[in-house]
Amino acid sequence: MTLDRVFEIRGEDKIGRSRIAVVLVSPESQENIGLVARAMKNTGFSELRITGISELNEDAFRTAVHSGEILRSAKFFPTLKEAVADCNLVFGSTARRREKFQVISLDQAIETIFRYPPETKIALVFGPERTGLSSEDLEMANFVYSIPQASSQPSYNLAAAVLLTLYQLFIRSAEIINPKEEQPATRADQEELIQVVLRKLREAGFINDQNKAHISNKVHDLFGRMALTDKDRKFLTAILTRILPYQPND
Repeated sequence: MTLDRVFEIRGEDKIGRSRIAVVLVSPESQENIGLVARAMKNTGFSELRITGISELNEDAFRTAVHSGEILRSAKFFPTLKEAVADCNLVFGSTARRREKFQVISLDQAIETIFRYPPETKIALVFGPERTGLSSEDLEMANFVYSIPQASSQPSYNLAAAVLLTLYQLFIRSAEIINPKEEQPATRADQEELIQVVLRKLREAGFINDQNKAHISNKVHDLFGRMALTDKDRKFLTAILTRILPYQPND
């Protein structure tokens, strides 16, 4: 891509960058949060959501460099579940191989985003610097992706991982979208259906104390990748609740 083309892209946004939220799960470094904001500003993204902390300090603003408005408008949530509840698709970034979740490449993640309509609300989720996203965090993701890297280096810095992901979206943001999928239900509604499925499996004796974490991971991975529409969700919920009455407050 030529430099002239990069400058052209700055004025175009056919994928709708405003619909994409960057979500940081329990970040350990305020400096890294500032660098993430700078990466977002460089690539034209503005919505930052953070879990695990409730405020930012001067260290974050010091490294943000002309991106203070992103930090000032950042939203804080107690949990990842709450942070992504209103999103239709959630992408979790991982540097490790995950046996319980299907992991796609960054390129595949970008292609997946392009399959959905521009009004689809999307969350890009990044884990803590030392540990990355936990299995419980990844249960909140529809898709888990990994950024290619040399095997001698265990992981990217948090801000670098965010920048690499957003840059790929940025340079392709002028492409014409030809959606092939319908807009999924919100993550909160998808999770409601998943809980119905898990409740049915427990009732059938398929889930026990020894396998419940493994089965929960696999069910979340399967139904997450299906990215069910609201119509599909209601249909499946109706079928399952006829088999096993659903009581949300259990």
